[in-house]
Formats: sequence, structure tokens, C-alpha cells
Amino acid sequence: MNQSPLHNMHVRLGAKMVDFAGWYMPMMYRGIIEEHNYTRNAVSLFDVSHMGRLRFVGDDVEACLQRICTRNLAGMQAGQCRYSHICREDGGILDDVIVSRDQDHWLMVCNASNHAKIVDWVRKQTTGCKFELTDTTMSTAMIAIQGAQALDECDRLLPFEVKSIKRYRFISGSYLTFNYVIFRSGYTGEDGFEIVLPAKAIPLLAPKLLGDGSGEAIIKPAGLGARDTLRLEAGMPLYGHELSEQWDPLTAGQSWCVDLGKDFIGAQAIRKLEAQGLKSTIVGLELEGRRTARQGYEVFAGDRAVGKVTSGCLSPTLGKSIAMAMIEREWSDPGQALEVDFNGRRTPCRVVKLPFYKQKK
Repeated sequence: MNQSPLHNMHVRLGAKMVDFAGWYMPMMYRGIIEEHNYTRNAVSLFDVSHMGRLRFVGDDVEACLQRICTRNLAGMQAGQCRYSHICREDGGILDDVIVSRDQDHWLMVCNASNHAKIVDWVRKQTTGCKFELTDTTMSTAMIAIQGAQALDECDRLLPFEVKSIKRYRFISGSYLTFNYVIFRSGYTGEDGFEIVLPAKAIPLLAPKLLGDGSGEAIIKPAGLGARDTLRLEAGMPLYGHELSEQWDPLTAGQSWCVDLGKDFIGAQAIRKLEAQGLKSTIVGLELEGRRTARQGYEVFAGDRAVGKVTSGCLSPTLGKSIAMAMIEREWSDPGQALEVDFNGRRTPCRVVKLPFYKQKK
């Protein structure tokens, strides 16, 4: 099983470790709810080194990525990032990725569970293209600093100014011989940064961000449990839940990252689906009571099953049971009354607009 460059730190801080997509990763340190709330009100550090990091160099990179990605990448400036899907010919989603353009190369971040699949797919679909793909996942670390105080703390602790980075932009450079990339993005619904740097630089950076134990550090570590409840409140999809090879981007509610005016793998099938009209879509649900709806629970309109829950939790921020679900279109309007089946017992719910939570300005 793979270990993150931050593994020793996780163990030293008493994290509960779990197997996640072949990586030994921290589920929580102090408790999911505490870590969730601390992120919403202060700032947390998440280890996301398990995510795949790919580097592309060569004359044909843009053209090849344009063919693979649903998002239009033409005209991207150096220092700019875009979220995209990668699809099969039939429109099924292979993964959701972040594509970034630097001065002389491109970067792609993919999900840990799809890492090998995406590398293989890219190589097969770009045969004959002039570029070099380097997988830097194992030689680098990736951490996310997220939360209400993330900008202030990163500006205070990092040896260069980062507040001026705009959303979905990044800077890259070198410090003390270490190359770094700092993205202003995240997966919590809060502002913050994601930092990629050589694995060997972690012993220098982690104490600077989290403190050396001699005092009370403002940035505290958080695990994958809080990362999941935070992204759910923010209405952000998770591959294997709201995104799947069984669904296309439009059905998954992600039409904004698809440009059907360009040709890409899956475009023809998705255009056909759009013309025919979608049968189902992802919606938000608010449930009565405090029980958590789990993935796969059926959603009913009267006696008819009209969908299934894809993710659910008891929202620490809102104090409500919330869920996302794939629902037949005719039952997907906000305000629609439905029920979730909890192993034979129904709980009333209603459809609501996503996201459930929006960042405080």
C-alpha cells in the first residue's frame, strides 16, 4: 500500500489511518465534526498526496488534451486552471480532473482511484502525438490549506505573497532549491490553496505550517472524513458517487464543464443525449430528522422509486440531514416532496438547490 510523504506526521499526530484507493491515508485526527467546523471557521491542512499528478511537455499537448477533455482549453493562459471531465466514447465519465497550463508545460490532477486508468487512457488516445507524459505522483507531495483564515495564514507563513493569486490560477517557482506549484483552489467550499512540492521538502514545510509542538498552531490537520462532509455541503461531486462511467456529464449536473461546440471523445454521444432530453439528474435533498441517507438508498415519489442517494451526511454546519441523489427529471424541481427509504422505513425529504452551503464573504 502506498504511503504519503506526510505519513510519519499523520502517525505522530495520532490520526486514524485507513486504506483509500491503495493509499494509507488519515480519516480523522480529533473527530470529523470538530475538523469540519474548524475548517469552516479557521483553517485546516489536508493531505491530498494520493491524487494523481501528471506533467505534459511537447508541441501537441494542447491539441491532445483538447481531444480528451470535455472543457475547452483553448486560449488558456500560463497560470490558469480549468476543471474538466474525461469521457468514454459513449459519454460515460472516466474521471474529473483539473488541467493547468504553465509557461512550457501542462499539469493534470486526477483522482487516486482513477489514476492508473487515466494514465492508460491518455496514452492510448494520444498515440502519435508529440509530447512526453511524466507521472510525478510518487515523487511529490500535495497538501490543501483550506478554511476561512486560509489566505491570511498562508500569506503569513509562506515565504512569498500568495493572496494575489486569483481563483483557479496558480504560481510556480523555486525556493531553497525546491520547485513548487501553488493553486488557489480546493474541495471544501472555502477559499484556500493546494500546494505541490517535492516529497523531500515536506519535513521542512509541515512544521512551518503546523508548528513544531512548542505552541498553539492556527492551522490544524484534518482527514478525509471532514473533507467529504465539507465537499458535500458545498455540493461538489465525488467520483464513484455523483460521477461515474455509467453517467454522462450532463446527467451528473456538470454541463458547465462541457463544450459541445468542440470535438472531444464522447462529444457525439453527449450531443445526442442533450437533443433527446435527459432522463435523470443530480439534485440536493434535505431530509426530516437527523438520520444519514447512505449511497444506494432509494428515493420514492409515492409508491414509485424515482432515484437513488449518491452521498449523504448530517451536515455539521447546517444541523440538517442532507444528501445528493440521482433523480428522474420530472421529480427534480426544487421544493418537490419525496421520501428516502431507510431499509423499509421512509423519511420525508424535499429537493433543494445546490449547493447546501455557500462560503461566507
